[in-house]
Amino acid sequence: MAAFVAGLPKAELHVHHIGSASPEIVAELAARHPGRVPSDPDALREFFRFADFDHFIEAYLAVVDLVREPEDVRLLTYEIAREMAQGQNIRYAELTCTPYTSVLPHEPDRGMAIEAYTEALEDARVAAERDFGLVLRWIYDIPGEDGMPAADETLRFALDHGPSSLVGFGLGGPEVGVPRRMFRRHFEAARAAGLRSVPHAGETTGPEGVWDAVRLLGAERIGHGTNAVGDPALLAHLASEGIALEVCPTSNVATGAVSSLAAHPIAAFRDAGVVITVNSDDPPMFNTTLNREYEIAADLLGLDDAGVADLALAAVTASFAPEQVKGDLRRAIADWTSDAATGTAD
Repeated sequence: MAAFVAGLPKAELHVHHIGSASPEIVAELAARHPGRVPSDPDALREFFRFADFDHFIEAYLAVVDLVREPEDVRLLTYEIAREMAQGQNIRYAELTCTPYTSVLPHEPDRGMAIEAYTEALEDARVAAERDFGLVLRWIYDIPGEDGMPAADETLRFALDHGPSSLVGFGLGGPEVGVPRRMFRRHFEAARAAGLRSVPHAGETTGPEGVWDAVRLLGAERIGHGTNAVGDPALLAHLASEGIALEVCPTSNVATGAVSSLAAHPIAAFRDAGVVITVNSDDPPMFNTTLNREYEIAADLLGLDDAGVADLALAAVTASFAPEQVKGDLRRAIADWTSDAATGTAD
């Protein structure tokens, strides 16, 4: 299974830009900007051991603070793309970016201009497709912990400065004390402009957060949605409407959203007919990769190679990729699966 997954062409839909920085990338950024984040990769691995979700957010924001200049954005993005393409055979990815935490409109002496941020992203995107064959698209998300000012600015960044490669509008950060309904008007405006709705919900709160994301934010996919399992009516609604869950098993254990992999509800989602996509969330921070998440999903769902290929196809279908990219990726998945079945895969 590990060999099949390693060679399987894949799309990833729920992966955070800054959260994808490997210890080596973070170490380089920490050396550029000395402070509370260690610059030694081994020390960083210890830094990324989380007691709970709040501790994860604290460490995540410490890394966010290292991305201060356009050169940092370029480095981060290009090196993430290299690792995705060369290490995991990811052919298409929708990276969730949080421009507010780098532009810092409320702290202009520390932040960069949104124009410079966007140019750096796009420079890296074009280079990644040229050098690695990886197609990247962006999702701009609201850092919920920063409230309405962050939501207003993120919407402005998306509507006034978003590149054509921006496909989605999201909402991250803590859910407790930050109800999804707070951001209804922001999602309405983003959707009216053609962006797709992909908020996090149901990771650390109950099914009501997922209901709000669907009913009030127009969610087309749900980030995590782990606690949707507690409401059969919600599962039925997600299944009937084809609203995919972006499932991230290792992340959910690391942040305490579930107690263990054995307790993860991914099989219950499958059994309820909900569309499942497998993702890595913040892979280096959780000591995982997309390949590893596919292996875990295969184990939890009892899948053979063909079943794993179906998971990869589900991600392609649920993506916002151009149709030509979807078609190319579906053919690549089919070719790999056929070659593996006949023993000709290389």
